[in-house]
Amino acid sequence: MSSLFTIIGGGVCGLAIAAELSSRGAQVTVIDPKGAPGDHACSWWAGGMLAPDCEGVSAEPEIVRQGRKAAGWWENQGASVCHKGTLVVALNRDQSDLATFARRAPSAATLSKGQVAEQEPYLAERYSKALFLADEGHLDPRATLTALHARLAKQGVRFSDEITGQAIDCRGLAARDTLTDLRGVKGEMLVVRCPDVTLSRPVRLLHPRFPLYIVPRGDGVFMLGATQIETGERNRATLRSVMELMNAAYALHPAFGEAELLEVGVDARPAFPDNQPRIRRIRDVIYANGLFRHGFLLAPALAQMTADLVLDGKIPEVWYEDHRER
Repeated sequence: MSSLFTIIGGGVCGLAIAAELSSRGAQVTVIDPKGAPGDHACSWWAGGMLAPDCEGVSAEPEIVRQGRKAAGWWENQGASVCHKGTLVVALNRDQSDLATFARRAPSAATLSKGQVAEQEPYLAERYSKALFLADEGHLDPRATLTALHARLAKQGVRFSDEITGQAIDCRGLAARDTLTDLRGVKGEMLVVRCPDVTLSRPVRLLHPRFPLYIVPRGDGVFMLGATQIETGERNRATLRSVMELMNAAYALHPAFGEAELLEVGVDARPAFPDNQPRIRRIRDVIYANGLFRHGFLLAPALAQMTADLVLDGKIPEVWYEDHRER
């Protein structure tokens, strides 16, 4: 097997594969025309939640099983992972949705009003019941990507525009020129500053249209996300979506009505029809893609499977397709 690899694409998928290959002694080059991590990458706008059990409410079992590896992998790469779990709440009108969520997430513990106060005192007066998934965590996507990029450069990974050795395509939605069944799922998010609100972990508010989550970033800054719209459009946040995110945050707690709006972000997540990732061998190129909204959750597993394939010839147990003969 080759020990020379070129990763095309420097988002979370490309950098994770570069890290995995480099850690196993391979020589790696990363090509990203836009350079270091920034707002050109879909993963820059991610929530950074490592929440396999929450995702398992609507995703396949493989997502949960593979996603449970994520926190440890990121910590091995030097990332700071906050292990404080996930809190799930619902407004009075949506209590039936909370019960449904609990049935689909067996690891979720039901909290009383007093227990909610122990976990998130700021929410205790508004929610007499919540679900708590203690084994989940989160990280800061921007800090993680920036630090990983620097770490890889220090370890000898080259960042250039020259392809050497086996090419591994991690371009996300840009790979639709070859992966014709890849589609875009637009996500819009907000970054706000609200010093009056104190949260220590991601909070999910069950919402009739999309899964709202609020992730603390420290110093009174929160990320609010995210819409899920079937379009590959990457540059335009709509008034309706921004209003829905704001209204949902206000519904979670009225103090968010006084928040300062810092950023409105938008990008399109790459997804295959079943919303699961794929490792495809097409002619002489390996394509790793389709992380959907599970970028930081599934990039480690996808990276390990890709490295097993190209270094050891080990066929991944899931998500692999060989199209060389087609």
